[in-house]
This record gives sequence, C-alpha cells and structure tokens, in this order.
Amino acid sequence: MSIPQFLLKGSVVVSAVVALLTNFSVLLCFTQSAELRSHVPGIFTLNLSISNVILALINMPATFLGVASSAKPLRDPLCRAVSFTETFVTCNAMLSMAALSVDRWVAVVFPLRYSSKMRYRDALVIVSYSWLHSFTFSLIQLMMGWGAYSHTYASCTLHLDAEAASHRSAYVTFTALFHCSSFALCLFVLCFAYLKVLRVARSHCKRIDVITVQTLLLLVDIHPSVKERCLAQQRKRRRRAAKKICIFIGSFIICFSPYVVTRLVELLPSVDVPRHWGIATKCLVYAKASSDPFVYCLLRHQYRKVLVNVICRLVRKDHYFLSAHSTSSVWDTSDENFPERIT
Repeated sequence: MSIPQFLLKGSVVVSAVVALLTNFSVLLCFTQSAELRSHVPGIFTLNLSISNVILALINMPATFLGVASSAKPLRDPLCRAVSFTETFVTCNAMLSMAALSVDRWVAVVFPLRYSSKMRYRDALVIVSYSWLHSFTFSLIQLMMGWGAYSHTYASCTLHLDAEAASHRSAYVTFTALFHCSSFALCLFVLCFAYLKVLRVARSHCKRIDVITVQTLLLLVDIHPSVKERCLAQQRKRRRRAAKKICIFIGSFIICFSPYVVTRLVELLPSVDVPRHWGIATKCLVYAKASSDPFVYCLLRHQYRKVLVNVICRLVRKDHYFLSAHSTSSVWDTSDENFPERIT
C-alpha cells in the first residue's frame, strides 16, 4: 500500500467517524432541548445534520471500499442508489447552509421584523424546497443512468459510462447546471447574506466604540489597566464578526470548490484528472460534513450547555448504577461467606 493511498483511506475513516459523532451529538441536543427545537434556525441545522449523517453512513464507507480495493466495490443497482444519495444529500446540505445564512441576515438586518419574516412555517417551506430541488437533480441523474462508479473519485457518483458516450452533451449540460444551481448559487447567497451581516456588525461596533471612548474620556480617575482592558475588548469585538463570517464562507469554499472545479474541468475531453487528486477533493467534501457541527452548532453556548447536561446525567446514572451494584454485592445473602462478612 502506497503512502498516498494510506493517507486517503485514513482521511475517509476519520471524516466518517467524526461526522457521525458530531452530527449525532447535534441530533441528541435537539431531542433533549425544547428550546432548540422551538428556534427557526434549528430546522435548517437539523436538515443539515441529517444530510451529513446519511453521507457518513452510506457514501463514505462506499468510498473507503473503492479506495481500499482500487476497483468497483458495489454492484450496478446498489452503486446507482449510492450515487443518487450522494447527489441528494450534498445538494441538500449546501442549500441548508444557504438557508442558515439567510436566517442570520434577516435576524441581524431586520431584527424587529424577524418574527414575521422568518416564521416556523417559512422555514419548513424553505426546507421543502431544498428537498425538492435536490430530489429533482437526483431523480434526473438516476433516470438518465448517470450514476456509476468513477475510478477517479473511487466512489459511486455522478459519472458518464463509456457505453453512454452518445449522451455526452446532455451530461455536460446537466453537470454544469447542477453545480451552478447548488454550489454557485449557495456561494452567492452566503457571500451576500454574511457580507450584509458584517456591514451591520461593523456599524454597531463603531457606535459602541464611540460610546466607549467618550466614557473613558469622562472617567479621568480610571486606572490605566482598566482602560487598556476596555480598549482590548473593543478590538476583540471588532474582529469577532469578521472571524465568524470568514469561517462560514471560508470553510464552504475550501471544502467544496476543489471538488466542483475538478468536476467542471473534467468535462473537457482532453483533461484527465489524476486519481489521487480526485479522491483528495472528495475527502475535502467529506471533511465539510464533519466540521459543520462545530461551525454551526457545537461551539455555541446553547448546544454546549445541553450536551454537557446530557453527559452529566449519563455520568450520574452510571455512578448510581455502580454504587447500587457494589452495595448489592456486599449484602448478597446467597453467598456462603455472608455471615463471615457481617462479623
């Protein structure tokens, strides 16, 4: 086994394990917290986590088998089903991220009208459109027979077999349209929404900075260390919004753009994509599924609080069970040495 192949196999395994653990943690938080379920963004986060779990359970193991065996790991019907699933969950995940950005934009830019603009019913309509959009492309792919094993990506994915070369023009049009309506559309929505949020956040920071400076000028007897701490918090507050938005947009671009650009360049007849590069771009897509819970959920205070409470309850239950078991073993009267233990 070569070193690149070993690294690619390890990347797929790590991505699958982390994606399952983190996304199941998000789902656990939803089942345990009524407050999280009542929030409108929770619907988009739930939709995103479900897509990532399906990707980790179905597509990542199939890719691992393809990388390990360097051959087609599944039969044609099952491979087409896996390819259908990949197209559906990948597109649905991208649209869920776009919906989360729109929700943040409405909440920050129109805070007084958020409850009327982004209701629970509106969120369900957006999720329904996301499912319909993703299902339409997946169904067309399945009906046209464009879901097959690709040696370049070592996975069952959108792929044109040699037998269907006569449909190449239709396949090229479908592939370009699919990536434009999923990746390009979602990237545009993310950039538009989060840049609007950043502009509002910066204007709020400027107002707070003016008030802070005026207050420091009035408090002439304030200690220099306190003044320096206030200025440091002011600089930190100014960077916080930009840092979060860079994480949202940057993770989307870094994880999806190499794969999408490779798929579009691959449409040119004279281009032959190296296998290791194709699998590496696929691993980046899988890495996005494992990083989404940290980017959107688990680093927030509400999710951490619910998760910590769940872990504490489990630990207390285990401690109580062990204490009860040890007590019952000490007072077990069926033991022949029980009288000696008492004395």
